[in-house]
This record gives sequence, structure tokens and C-alpha cells, in this order.
Amino acid sequence: MDETDRKILRLLQRDASTPLEEIARKVKLSKTPCWNRIKKMEAQGIIQGRIALVAADKVGLGVTVFVALRTDRHEPDWMQRFAAASREMPEIMEVYRLAGTIDYLLKVVVKDMAAYDDFYRRLTAKVPLFDVNSMIAMERIKSATCLPI
Repeated sequence: MDETDRKILRLLQRDASTPLEEIARKVKLSKTPCWNRIKKMEAQGIIQGRIALVAADKVGLGVTVFVALRTDRHEPDWMQRFAAASREMPEIMEVYRLAGTIDYLLKVVVKDMAAYDDFYRRLTAKVPLFDVNSMIAMERIKSATCLPI
């Protein structure tokens, strides 16, 4: 990746609907070479997709919960079951396996606390967990989608 690729990525991260002509002009390329670079970065998995960002609260999903999980199970079978359960539950936006005192951190988005309680019951029915600590987000201070390329 060179600086031109980085410029293209910065532009696409800000607005993936930017017309190709505008991207090409801003990075000082013609359309075809610019498009070829974008397609190459897609093929390499650098660009993973193009999406619309939706305001959760505007679509009735006003509660964000960060869930810190500890487990006393670390065998491959449990980890595979946990990963499968995470993929099956659309409320889970992100999952990270961590080093330290917490094993997993989940970002969960739901309508309200009743919906979170339902989510919690379904999650704990799918995989045994040792300790669950739910932290309700009171206010979003920053939410970024652009990597500092």
C-alpha cells in the first residue's frame, strides 16, 4: 500500500458513496487506475465492504450495553460454541477476546432493559458463563468508524 491507496481509504472511510470521479480527482488519478486500486484493496481484504451507518436510537435501539464476560472454560469446543452463539445473536455488535482479568468484551445494542434481560437469558442458555458484568452506556462521547490511516 502506498500513500495514494491510503488517501483513497481515508476518502472511502468518510463516505463510501463518494463518486469514483471525485475520489480519482482528489488522489490525482484517472478513473480506471483509481477503480483498479479500489478493486485490488477489496480483493486483498483491506476494504471489507461498503455500508450505511444507522443511528441506533433513531431506529428504536436506544440502549448500549458493554458486557464483560469471564469463563472458567477455555477448551476449543466451548470457544466454538461461544463464537457461534455470538454470530447468531444480532444484538451483539462486536466481540473481543481479551488478555487480562476479563475473557471477552461484547458490545450489545437493544431497545430497552427488558430487551437486554431477554438477550441475557438467551445468551446464558447457549453457553455456560462464570461471571457476567453488564455496563450500561449512559452517553456516547465518541464513536468513530474511520481508522487513523
